[in-house]
Amino acid sequence: MVEAREKNLPPEVAAACKHRILDTLGAMVSGARLKPGEMAIRYIRGQGGTAEASVLTTNIMTSAVNAALANGMFAHADETDDFEPVTKAHPGCSVVPAALAIAEREGRSGIELLRAVALGYDVCCRFLMALGPDLVRGTHRSAEGVSSTYGAAAAAASLARLDETGMRYALSYAAQQVSGIWSWVQDTEHVEKAFDFGGMGARNGVTAALMVQTGFTGVSDILDGENNVLEALSTEPKPAEMVAGLGSRFFVTETAIKTYSVGYPIQAALDSFLKLRRENSLNVNNVARIVVRLPEDGARVVDNRSMPDVNCQHIIAVALVDGTVSFSDSHSVERMKDPQVRAVKERVELVADRQLMDPEAPRSGFVQVTLRDGRTFSQFTRYPSGTKENPLSTQQVNAKVRDLMAPVLGAERTETVIQRVNALEQLDNVRGLRPFLTLQN
Repeated sequence: MVEAREKNLPPEVAAACKHRILDTLGAMVSGARLKPGEMAIRYIRGQGGTAEASVLTTNIMTSAVNAALANGMFAHADETDDFEPVTKAHPGCSVVPAALAIAEREGRSGIELLRAVALGYDVCCRFLMALGPDLVRGTHRSAEGVSSTYGAAAAAASLARLDETGMRYALSYAAQQVSGIWSWVQDTEHVEKAFDFGGMGARNGVTAALMVQTGFTGVSDILDGENNVLEALSTEPKPAEMVAGLGSRFFVTETAIKTYSVGYPIQAALDSFLKLRRENSLNVNNVARIVVRLPEDGARVVDNRSMPDVNCQHIIAVALVDGTVSFSDSHSVERMKDPQVRAVKERVELVADRQLMDPEAPRSGFVQVTLRDGRTFSQFTRYPSGTKENPLSTQQVNAKVRDLMAPVLGAERTETVIQRVNALEQLDNVRGLRPFLTLQN
C-alpha cells in the first residue's frame, strides 16, 4: 500500500483507471439530481464543516469526510456505477469519492489520484476475495458494504501519505467500521442503498485515513492473530487471495463499466435484445413475445421491480419501443405508466435460469424473440459490453459520460472534465477539476 504511491502504473492500467474515474464522476454528477443525491445534499448542507473538499454540482465546501459521504451517495444514486463481476463489489462509488475528497483536501496531483484509485480497487476486491463474497452474503451481511470501506480506506490512506505503520492503523480503523447487511434489497427508492454501497464506505475510509494522519494510534496487525478481521468476517477465509498476482493483476482493469444506466443483470439481456432489434428490424407491431433468460441470482434482483432502472421487463419494453435506453428513460417513473410501454411489457417474460449460473460469466443473458408470423430469433451474450472481455473504448466511455453529465453541467464544462480526466497525468493539482464540477460561490 505504501509502495503503490510511487510505482508507475502500466499504460493499459492507467488508461483503465482513467476510464473508471471518469465513469464514476459521470455517475456522481447525474446522481446528484436523483433522490438519493438530493437527500445527501440536504443532509450535508446542514452539517457545515471545515472547507476541505467540494460536493459535486453544488456550491458546498465541507470536510473531506462529509464530501466523501455525499459524493459516494451520488455515485450509487442509481445503477450507473461500475461493478466487479466475480466479487459483485462496486468499487468506484466508494473508492473514487474517497480519493477525490482527500486529493482535494491535500492538493494532490492527478498521477497521485490515479495510483490511489488503482490501489483502492485492488484492496476493495482482494479483501473480498480473501473473505469469500458468498460466505459474507451467507451470513446476511452486505459484501458491498464490507469491501467499500476497505477500498476507500486504502485510496484515502495513500493520498494522506501514511507510512507503513499508518497504513496498519488505517486498516484497523476500517475494520472497526465495516458494516452493512443484505437488507438493502428491500430499499425501493435506492436511498439507503446509495449509502450502503457508496456513501458509507467512502465516509468510513476517509475517516480512518484522516484519524491516523492526525496522530491516532491503533492495532498494528488486524489481519493476523487472535480476533483478526478475516476470521471475524468469514467462516473460511483465504488470506492468500489478498496477494495473488499482486503487481501483475490490477482489479481496476477487471470491473465492468455499464454501457446502460440499469441494473447490472440487465446489461447482457439489453445487449442481446438491441442486437436482435437492429439485425431483424424488430418493432412494436411485429413482435409477439420476448423471453429473457438470466442467471438465477441476477434475475431475482431485476424481476419486475418498482424502480424502472432495475426492472428488466420494463427496460426491454422501452428498448423495443425506442430502439435504445437513455439515462433519462431508464429513470423515468412516468415512462412506466406509458400505455404503449405497459402493453409491450406484457409480452416480455423473464426466466431465472440455473443453467446460466456460470462463475466464469456470472452476468450473461439470453433473449429469444417470437414474431407475429411465427419466426423466432435468439441471441446469447456471454459477456456484456463494458466487461474486461468486451471492454469499452475511451470514445465509448466519453460518450456515456456526456449523456450523464451534460444535462447537469452543460456541454462545455462536460467536455473540459472529459479532457482533463483523460489526461490526469498532466494535472498538477486535483483542485483544478473543481470549477468544472461544482457551482462557484
